Amino acid sequence: MAVDAVPATVTAATTSPEKPPNKYRQAFPQYAAVAPFFVLFAIFGAFPVLFSIWISFHSWDGIGQMKWVGLEQYNYLLTDPVFWKAIGNTMVIWVLSTVPMLLLALVIANALHNATRFRSFYRIAYFIPNVTSVVAVTLVFGSIFSNNFGLLNAFLQSIGVGKVEWLTQPWGIKIAIATIVTWRWVGYNAIIYLAGLQAISADVYEAAKVDGASPRQTFWRITVPMLRPVILFTAVTSTIGGLQIFTESRVLFGDTNSIGGPGNAGMTIVSYLYQSAFINNQFGYGAAIGWALFILIVLFSIINWRLIGGNDDERLTRRAARRVERRIAAQNAKREAADVR
Repeated sequence: MAVDAVPATVTAATTSPEKPPNKYRQAFPQYAAVAPFFVLFAIFGAFPVLFSIWISFHSWDGIGQMKWVGLEQYNYLLTDPVFWKAIGNTMVIWVLSTVPMLLLALVIANALHNATRFRSFYRIAYFIPNVTSVVAVTLVFGSIFSNNFGLLNAFLQSIGVGKVEWLTQPWGIKIAIATIVTWRWVGYNAIIYLAGLQAISADVYEAAKVDGASPRQTFWRITVPMLRPVILFTAVTSTIGGLQIFTESRVLFGDTNSIGGPGNAGMTIVSYLYQSAFINNQFGYGAAIGWALFILIVLFSIINWRLIGGNDDERLTRRAARRVERRIAAQNAKREAADVR
C-alpha cells in the first residue's frame, strides 16, 4: 500500500529552529538587582556633584533665583585673602599631623609585628580612637588644651615652663588641631602597615639577620622599601583626609561668628566653604571653593604618587627584593655545600 509523501513545506515548518530568547529580557533580573545602588548613587552622588558645578557659575542664596555670573566666582577666589589664608592654615595643619602620624604609625606597626604577647589587645587599643566620635574626642582635647584650666598647661606649670595660650595663638591652634588628627588616625594607619608587614616573607628578615644587619638597617633597607605601596596608599588617603579637615576646628571654636578661631588661625578650606555656603548663604561661592579643593587634592595626590610611588620607586623595590632573593639563594647554596662536606 503506497504512503503519501509529506509536503516539503510542512517538514520545513515543523523542523525550523526556535527563536532565540531575548538577551535583555534574560538579564533583566540581574539589572533589577543592582538598580537600587545606581538609582541612589545618581540621586545622592552624581546629581549633587553635577549641580555643584552648575551653581559655581551662579550667584545663589539657596532660596531665590539663580543669577549667572560665569567665572566671577573663580576670579574672586584667586584674589580672596581669606581663601588663601585657609589654604595656608590647612597646609600647616596637614604637615604637622600627617608627617608625625605616618612615621609614628610605621614605628607602632613594626613594634606590633615583633611583639609576642598581647598582640590582639594592642591592635584593638590602637584602633579604638578611629571608631570614637570625633566630636567627643575634640571636646576632650579642647579641655586638655584649654588656656586657663587645661591639663597640658597644668603639667607645663608644674615643671616650671609656664602657661601657653594654645587656643588663642595661631601656632597653638594649629598644633592643637594637628594633635587631634594625629591621635585619631595613627592607630588606623598602624593597622594598615601591620597588614603590609605580615605580607613580607620571614625568610627576608632571616637572611638579613644572617648577613649581620642591625634592626635599624633591616627596618630602613628592607621593611620600608617593601612597604612602599602601602606607604603610598596611606600617604594619599592621609592627604585627602588632611585637606578636608573640618570637624576638629568647628568643635573647638563653636561660635559661628569666629568659625576659624581668633584671627582665623584655625580656618581650613572646608571651614571656609561651610562659612560661605551655610552661614553667609553664598552657595555659588561655596561650590567654587569645593571645586578648588578638589583640584588641590588631585595635585597633592599626584605629587605623593611621584615622590613615593611611580615607576622608578617600583623598580627600586623590585631590585631590593631581587637582591634579598639572591642573598637567600647564596645562603642556601652555602648550607648545602656545608652539608655535603
